[in-house]
Amino acid sequence: MRKQLIKLLSSISPQLMTNLAYKTLTNPQITKLRAHELELLNKADKKKIQFKEFTIQTYTWGNSAHEKILLVHGWEGQAGNFADIIQRLLEHNYYVISFDGPSHGFSSKGQTSLFEFSDLVGQMIKKYACKKLVSHSFGGVATTYALFKNQALEIDKYALLTTPDKFRQRIDYIANYVGVTEKVKNLLIKRLETEMNIAVEAFNVSDFVQEIKVNQALIMHDKNDKVIPISQSQNVSKNWTVCQFKAIEGTGHFRILRTEAVIHTLMDFLND
Repeated sequence: MRKQLIKLLSSISPQLMTNLAYKTLTNPQITKLRAHELELLNKADKKKIQFKEFTIQTYTWGNSAHEKILLVHGWEGQAGNFADIIQRLLEHNYYVISFDGPSHGFSSKGQTSLFEFSDLVGQMIKKYACKKLVSHSFGGVATTYALFKNQALEIDKYALLTTPDKFRQRIDYIANYVGVTEKVKNLLIKRLETEMNIAVEAFNVSDFVQEIKVNQALIMHDKNDKVIPISQSQNVSKNWTVCQFKAIEGTGHFRILRTEAVIHTLMDFLND
């Protein structure tokens, strides 16, 4: 019933529905953290930094003299999602760095985009001179694009715990979620391309990874991920000569961050 109404409104007022889809795409919804995730955040050294119009919450754990690693959360995620991984990294004597993206977690709120998110990732990599990275979900888009735009950055090891590939697929997902017509989706694409000065069809992780400087990469993705199909990560891996791909089962899209077998494989990769 809801989607039928939205399709009707899309026919009557396509511009109104384009605005709705745009708002959905640029205003992330945040879920609450679990108790142990909040507890881990409370153990961090917290600092706020200014980034464009946002106040960004950053976190560090461990001894700054140790090897640095940056964790990049996904869209509608936050640094606390990495709690189980952070705990293991600390046991292996890493200096762990993370942040809540613009309009995410405990950072200030407002309309944002993957481009702002990506700019922040690039800034964090430079600020801390990180040579090892871990991202989840959309964090893979933000990170690979940051590296693509900053060709001087060289990364030793980069692990992606799922990743989207084509930005067009994200727009298709939002359009289907909202329930708008093909005409409204095309209007949305036109608005994004005009306001953000991009060509949507050319904004693909599988293209970025061919140009970035990463010595070793690992992608893990659940075969039954309901949020991002495994085919997207597989296509990224196929186009990335330094990448190994590992299909997993039983974690879904979010539980991958707290599954022991995944964390074990991740640590083997980072420490090898």
